[in-house]
Amino acid sequence: MSTPFYPDLPHLHEEIVTCRACPRLVDWREKVAREKRRMFASWTYWGKPVPGFGDPAARIVFVGLAPAAHGANRTGRMFTGDRSGDFLFAALHRAGLANQPTSTSRDDGLALNDVFIVAPVRCAPPDNQPLPEEITACQPFLDRELALLPNARVLIALGGIAWDAVLRHFERRDLSVPRPRPKFGHGARAAIEGAPLLLGSFHVSQQNTQTGRLTPAMFDQVLAVAKRTVGFRPSSMKNSKP
Repeated sequence: MSTPFYPDLPHLHEEIVTCRACPRLVDWREKVAREKRRMFASWTYWGKPVPGFGDPAARIVFVGLAPAAHGANRTGRMFTGDRSGDFLFAALHRAGLANQPTSTSRDDGLALNDVFIVAPVRCAPPDNQPLPEEITACQPFLDRELALLPNARVLIALGGIAWDAVLRHFERRDLSVPRPRPKFGHGARAAIEGAPLLLGSFHVSQQNTQTGRLTPAMFDQVLAVAKRTVGFRPSSMKNSKP
């Protein structure tokens, strides 16, 4: 696998963390970090934009939505410290793509194998609903982070916003996205020349997982397609810090 771009990921992540481009999101993420949730009163919240996380040699890339107010906005790592992450990382561990099934903090020893996680919005939005202009403002970070993952062969969009964000990313790369655009759905596929295969999955939010709209078996099926596409072979993983 080629590796020339990996050293630039930390530089991009430093830039992401210092971003203050969207006043509404800055105010909200910092308000949540000050006021906290009672059960996390002893935590020092991250309260900043959240960069991507995972294996820089990844062939499978997850595209989420945005940090959760008391999840990644608290811990500083994608899908870490909330129920969405509990579901996601348990599935990745079952699939041999993570060395442990839980993700509680940035120093918990979690390591991903052949997987990287990004998001179209890097700050926690009120009610988990970013505004269109906030998604647009964050587009350069998504474009640059994906460009620094040159081995990516499958992108898994978690939800419709992520699906649309990936298709718009392809368009900004001047790739031939069909019109009308491919529709999002769980298990949807979009094969676009010159781009990684795009797969759709319902988001791993509690709203979906606790109502049965998204079950572990359904999510495992999407992971199985991704693994077959990249020719994933299980390997021994040791606990190590990300």
